[in-house]
Amino acid sequence: MRVAELTRKTKETDISLTLNLDGQGMNEINTGIGFLDHMLTLFSVHGRFDLKLSCKGDLHVDSHHTVEDIGIVLGKAIAEALGTRESIARYGSSLLPMDESLAMVALDLSNRPFIYFDVPVSARKVGELDSEMLEEFFRAVSVNAGMTLHIKLMHGKNNHHIIEAVFKAFARALKEAVKIDPEIKGVLSSKGSL
Repeated sequence: MRVAELTRKTKETDISLTLNLDGQGMNEINTGIGFLDHMLTLFSVHGRFDLKLSCKGDLHVDSHHTVEDIGIVLGKAIAEALGTRESIARYGSSLLPMDESLAMVALDLSNRPFIYFDVPVSARKVGELDSEMLEEFFRAVSVNAGMTLHIKLMHGKNNHHIIEAVFKAFARALKEAVKIDPEIKGVLSSKGSL
């Protein structure tokens, strides 16, 4: 089982996270932001990752520190659970509909962080989540997981549906990329290392 258990405590947030890449989609999530809890639950279920996450953040300021720091810890957990990255498929992609919305996510677990993010959201907030924090969340995941990550909204109108499509597509793309392929000896790279 590829599992990581991390804690991170700063003056702004106190986070405890356990991630099992080979789980069943079991989850227990409390970030203090209901909509983010919902999105991370979808990530867990649709990627079939077991995720236990607790965060106490300075939400009296705004959601910035909480959302970004959770992205940092989730990214670090992905990297730790992957270990040497031997025998993983490495690449994953998903084109996912959510009613009128359609999101595309493609990623490479290359150890080369990069993010392309093109997801226009018309609402300043969805629930208690500041919409501009979506890109910051995925940037933090990308940098800390060593992941090249492309996220694009193909089309959509309803902000809830747009964000939901993105999180589900991310989950499915990541599940594809972390899959163990016994035919891959070492890492999938012509250089012999990632």
